[in-house]
Amino acid sequence: MMDDSLRELYQDVILDHSKHPRHFGPLEGATNTAEGHNPLCGDRVKINLIVDANDRIAAIKFEGKGCAISQASASMMTDMVVGRTVAEAEKLMGGFLHLVKGEDATDLKGDDREMLDVMAGVSAFPMRVKCATLAWHTMKSALEGGESAATA
Repeated sequence: MMDDSLRELYQDVILDHSKHPRHFGPLEGATNTAEGHNPLCGDRVKINLIVDANDRIAAIKFEGKGCAISQASASMMTDMVVGRTVAEAEKLMGGFLHLVKGEDATDLKGDDREMLDVMAGVSAFPMRVKCATLAWHTMKSALEGGESAATA
């Protein structure tokens, strides 16, 4: 069980990312784009990224509207994947999906685990898991050359 001070810290981190999202806005020259929509709550996200010749995510931005969880998750994701290879980003996504579903996330290590643990509490609210994973599924769709992703 998480103690109150830790829960409060995690809530502060989520609120900070949702009120002051990192990497928010359009991205000129995007090589990969996808849009995601959660029809259950109306969250919408568009992920634009630039994958360079070395298969590295050189830049990533997101646009859209949604609840604090979906916006914070998109902000944290963009912060974490910029500069990583596509393979590293996909591995990070796998670990994140395990974490928010309340599954064993042994594939998340060190700083990544620490950063994403903020979202672990979402697993207690199945309806919110879709909010937390929308941006991640949309990024995966963008990396696979897709145009849209839905989490329903």
